[in-house]
Amino acid sequence: MIKSLKFIIGALILSTSVFAQKSDVDKKNWVSADIFAEKIQKQQKAQIIDARSAEEFAQNHINGAVNLNPQDASFIEKLNPAQPVFVYSIANGRSVAFAKELATKGFNEVYVLDGGIGTWVGHGKALFTTAKKGLNINDFNNIVASNKLVLVDVGSKYCGSCKKVKPILESLKKEHSDALKVVEIELEESPQLIASLKRVTSFPYLILYKDGKVTFERSGIAELKGVLDTALAQAL
Repeated sequence: MIKSLKFIIGALILSTSVFAQKSDVDKKNWVSADIFAEKIQKQQKAQIIDARSAEEFAQNHINGAVNLNPQDASFIEKLNPAQPVFVYSIANGRSVAFAKELATKGFNEVYVLDGGIGTWVGHGKALFTTAKKGLNINDFNNIVASNKLVLVDVGSKYCGSCKKVKPILESLKKEHSDALKVVEIELEESPQLIASLKRVTSFPYLILYKDGKVTFERSGIAELKGVLDTALAQAL
């Protein structure tokens, strides 16, 4: 069992290795959720850009944000280059690309939410959401308490790296259903639960529970084969 789990985890690491590679752009203005929120609060009318798709924005977004597309040249008319601009997406991909575009347009103070909306929700920050159902904290706690080993995958259906994780989770469910309970939590359905966990820093985020206690957790899973092998071997 342990050998087959190691094989699956190895495939999972390989499939998501790109997730851990950060852009080579200047990171001095990549800020945490706390700093992002603090700087926004200091603005009388903060310029917050949601760099995701219109569909994603409609389902959830940071309060006060506007959904802009850098491919639309008119976006520049909606922003003041003399004021700070705050940009976020799911992770750092689209937000960093937008920030680079703003820099070429003369915007000197642009802040990127490092870790994207995942870290924002994970830190319990205010969020507009249309979610009306999904796994709640009581049901989640019951699942964790009633299963010896629970692997929790937190992400978004729009997250490319998260999608690469799904086939591997399905393999885990089928092959190890008796030993391992897999729980998938998505932003679009259960933002309150993600916030209540108080540990998610970006998507995808994995948490391994044994006998109700967290034995391993990490945002992304690239380059963590040895750590995961050890965690699963000890848990099993």
